[in-house]
Amino acid sequence: AGAARDPVVLLDAGAEPQAPLRYKIADGTTTKSNMDFTMATLATTSDAAALSVMPGVRLHIVSGPTTSEDGGIKFPVNITKAEAFVPKGIDPKVAEDLRKSASILDDAGGTVVMNDRGMLLSAELNERAKSPDIPVRLLTMIVNARTTLSRVVLPEEPVGLGGRWEARKEIELYGFKINQVDTYTLVERVGDEIKLNVTVTQNAVPQSIDFPEDGISIAVEQMTANADGEIILNLNALESDAAASGTSKDRLAVTGTDGTQRIDVDEAFEVRMTNTTAFE
Repeated sequence: AGAARDPVVLLDAGAEPQAPLRYKIADGTTTKSNMDFTMATLATTSDAAALSVMPGVRLHIVSGPTTSEDGGIKFPVNITKAEAFVPKGIDPKVAEDLRKSASILDDAGGTVVMNDRGMLLSAELNERAKSPDIPVRLLTMIVNARTTLSRVVLPEEPVGLGGRWEARKEIELYGFKINQVDTYTLVERVGDEIKLNVTVTQNAVPQSIDFPEDGISIAVEQMTANADGEIILNLNALESDAAASGTSKDRLAVTGTDGTQRIDVDEAFEVRMTNTTAFE
């Protein structure tokens, strides 16, 4: 990529010795992993509050097999099964609802093309992932967590221990544009396995979007998120071992025929990824 489009900014090259970080993924590579996440959301208006808790969902994900593509590698990514963690003693009807809401993610996936620095050259969702049954926010969170934690974008320049770099991206959610900065620090390196610390910040500038079919307009006054985590990345595999947790805050103003209502949305989330290929 040309300098103008390179999403990575090197902040500190780190200690000597310094060496380039590059993915080296052989043709035909398939990597299996689990992605576990929990989420709690509190939505507050001037006259009501609603708490929704997703006690935990485990996604069984298969990435690959890989094929060489001009300038990179191409591989399918599929959620083969999504299952809910159902707390003991929970009402059977609630338990069934949790299982049903998790299973809508079964078979969602797509195809990814990336280069040896982990930069996305193209991505296409499959038909299941485009289904209106799957909440846009949930799908965006899953894809974004995976690109931040599993397919780390690597710097052009050689780095050593203590090396730090930023990867910037723009996420679109319901038409709103959100800027995200992932900051990585190289903590350890043994051959093609590296350990990274990551901090994530998201911020949306004030913006508004009209939804004419619903007769409303939504203005974003604040949309921020922060997360911290740790990643063990095998440069020969398609999945990492990683864990991250964070919080987000949205302040929205929804204007309809009966006036404007302010909504605050506070969210706390945890994500864990485990490369399960070696366990099979």
